[in-house]
Amino acid sequence: MHRYPADTDGDKALPQALNSVRARETPLDRATAHLDAPLAVVDLQAFDANAADLVRRAKGKPIRVASKSVRCRALLERVLARDGFAGIMSFTLDESLWLARSGFPDVLLAYPSVDRAGFAELTADPKPAAAVTVMVDDPAQLDLIDAARPAGGGEEVRVCLELDTSYRLLGGQVRIGARRSPLREPAQLAALARVVTRRPGFRLVGLMAYEGHVAGVGDEVAGKPVFSRAIRMMQAAARKELAQRRWEAVRAVRAVAPRLEFVNGGGTGSVQHTAAEAAITEIAAGSGLYVPRLFDNFRSFSGRPAALFAQPVVRRPGPGAVTVLGGGYPASGAAGSDRLPVPYLPAGLRYDPQEGPGEVQTPLLGPAADGLRIGDKVWFRHAKAGELCERFAELRLIDGDRVVETVPTYRGEGHTFL
Repeated sequence: MHRYPADTDGDKALPQALNSVRARETPLDRATAHLDAPLAVVDLQAFDANAADLVRRAKGKPIRVASKSVRCRALLERVLARDGFAGIMSFTLDESLWLARSGFPDVLLAYPSVDRAGFAELTADPKPAAAVTVMVDDPAQLDLIDAARPAGGGEEVRVCLELDTSYRLLGGQVRIGARRSPLREPAQLAALARVVTRRPGFRLVGLMAYEGHVAGVGDEVAGKPVFSRAIRMMQAAARKELAQRRWEAVRAVRAVAPRLEFVNGGGTGSVQHTAAEAAITEIAAGSGLYVPRLFDNFRSFSGRPAALFAQPVVRRPGPGAVTVLGGGYPASGAAGSDRLPVPYLPAGLRYDPQEGPGEVQTPLLGPAADGLRIGDKVWFRHAKAGELCERFAELRLIDGDRVVETVPTYRGEGHTFL
């Protein structure tokens, strides 16, 4: 992996006259005073504290790190070196193969794939075949893998089944939760488990159930007490229903495959609840390491913002206003203001409602603007976690008020898997 010495790698020193007027009120500003923005940073003290809190909430069950929420090999290595973390949950087959070739020994692909070239590689090479587990919820996915195999059948493929976790009301007329697996009932999972176990070239090793409507939806939204109570009531009912159905699903699958290696569940927002279920053997989490803005609205835990990005002030169009370069980095999901980054430091800045964050420039309004000069940095928090890394080739790792290392993101290593 490429790593760069701290504060080197061709960084351009700013002219002294410009550097002298930069805002230096925070450790972030002091640490990066010699660096030009745009840039992205990870505060290692916050990152490590967030990791420790996830382990505390997992109550002794290992945490599988969701790579889509990190997208940086150096930071995946850092967190997996800690007690309480084991394995990666990846998001594409290409990424899974790359991680396996890089030496990560346990990679669970959390989504089905139709990457025929990837499956040809997986079934032809013992190293990734031993490290990677693929997700299946339909026999047609097994057919696609078989069609990609080399002559003679190739390597055995490790398989995980996914349980639909959505909460349904009114006889299924109302659905709360992501549309993921078609396998909802224990009997459906057992039926597919039999297909997998009877089919040469496959080995059923795991079961996954991701409750995004609990793990990824905040239950303490500022200024919305009634809405927040409704969310908590829904989540409590959903957790109770899912715990029973998940237990029954695990029992049904184990009756077919007694040597099931793992049962994965959870997500950053539901770690402590999922860990309490006897059927669960490991927890999935990733966003809780960076703590983006969407994870500010949880009652049961609070984290420290660890991943941030800075944009430079390039204009001062008038009193109470500055313009920064770029910044239009929306997160995935249903379009809305909650998918936008938020100005973080200095406090007291907001978007111009007529423009919002722009592709090339972003006007910011508020009293704090009058204290900013051309060249100063404005710090932002992204709405979601790892998606920020698709915008930057490297992350500056900060400890206190120093940049101690510069490491590449996936993009910086030449990979944009999605």
